[in-house]
Amino acid sequence: MADIEALVGRQRAYFETGKTKSVSRRIKALQILEREIQKREAQIEAALQADLKKSGFETYMCETGLVLAELSHMLRHLRSYAKDRRTATPLAQFHARSFTSAQPYGVVLVMSPWNYPFMLALEPVIGAIAAGNCVIIKPSAYAPQTSAVIAELIRGCFAPHFVAVVEGGRAENTRLLEQKFDFIFFTGSVSVGRLVMKKAAEYLTPVCLELGGKSPCIVDETANLKLAARRIVFGKFLNLGQTCVAPDYLFVHEKVKEQLLKEIRGCIRQQFGENPLENENYGRIVNKKHFQRLCHLLDGAEIKIGGRQNPDTLQIEPTVAEPVSPSDPLMQEEIFGPILPVLTFQELSEVISYVTHQEKPLALYLFTTSRSHEKQILKYCSFGGGCINDTVIHLATSNMGFGGVGASGMGSYHGKESFELFSHRRSIVKKYNWIDLPIRYQPYTSWKRFLLKRFLR
Repeated sequence: MADIEALVGRQRAYFETGKTKSVSRRIKALQILEREIQKREAQIEAALQADLKKSGFETYMCETGLVLAELSHMLRHLRSYAKDRRTATPLAQFHARSFTSAQPYGVVLVMSPWNYPFMLALEPVIGAIAAGNCVIIKPSAYAPQTSAVIAELIRGCFAPHFVAVVEGGRAENTRLLEQKFDFIFFTGSVSVGRLVMKKAAEYLTPVCLELGGKSPCIVDETANLKLAARRIVFGKFLNLGQTCVAPDYLFVHEKVKEQLLKEIRGCIRQQFGENPLENENYGRIVNKKHFQRLCHLLDGAEIKIGGRQNPDTLQIEPTVAEPVSPSDPLMQEEIFGPILPVLTFQELSEVISYVTHQEKPLALYLFTTSRSHEKQILKYCSFGGGCINDTVIHLATSNMGFGGVGASGMGSYHGKESFELFSHRRSIVKKYNWIDLPIRYQPYTSWKRFLLKRFLR
């Protein structure tokens, strides 16, 4: 534990040398990281197979490929992101030049979860390095093989006084949060997010919290049901539902409910086979504790599709529970597994009322061909981000920020948003010396007061 305190101290001393502030050095660091990830793709794939039984295809699609895409984006745009930005100067400050300048925070902590343990550790790190910070990464202990690969990767890229990995469990998390960091980036549960924020408050450390919540998926009577079913099944059962932006529950118009469920049943069969538990590309629940939690959520539920479980492999097949009421256990917490509860509605106003009276979700998905319905949902429902006529893909881009709102998190990252997140943008006025307007200096006169009003409007 003493090593953690010493590590933070070494990183702070290195940051104070100013070496991380060189844009050329940042680009070189990102190039090294890109090269080493490409060399270790097989190791990364094997680690994710061991931790979560992820297929090689899914690993590249949802983890390694997204990290490499983020690196590619940042390498193309970093020089422009790092430039000073000119702004207008008010007449009252004549004659001057105004601009903003991005500065790194210093030593930052990135705490990542187990569900996408490689991608959700490395993507924020890319932003932190690009902004010129030193970084300590704390991977999840629930994905030990991936944690070990990340530690080996980072050791192969950087000196620990620049970027380092601290492995371990709760004790290491606690010790890290006792240190004074300049910024903390956390991805995980709401309960742990509260603890992180509480610890950060002791040092007034700014935080980015990427949390979760019960993300609704709404299907109205105008939706293309075949396409909606295919995309819902993909988004919900990807990584066995262990995705922070997975549709957590389905709100479907009662006129199309039966047809949609029929389509969903068919899509499950098409995507996962007659027996998903025998599909070699179908993953598993991360550990026994989470498997048992999900099984308990199904106690007493009416299973419409699926429901079979294998405690030996920690697998639950794609499951749809219907009918469900808002008071059922499945609606009381984020599911984070391959279980999709179904509610029905008659009027869109019912959906809006329900969603707006819950905690703000990380994502919202709407399947519709009605422009009016789309406008109503976007106008009245608050959520982190989402899709119209698709699921989960809004986070797979470096051209838009990703983040939560309210109980689903704070702060946004990806691409330019990552650079800004890990930077303090300071405002600077450079005043020229050839003229000095006397209006602000005493003695104050009625004529100066008249001019002041003119200048400030």
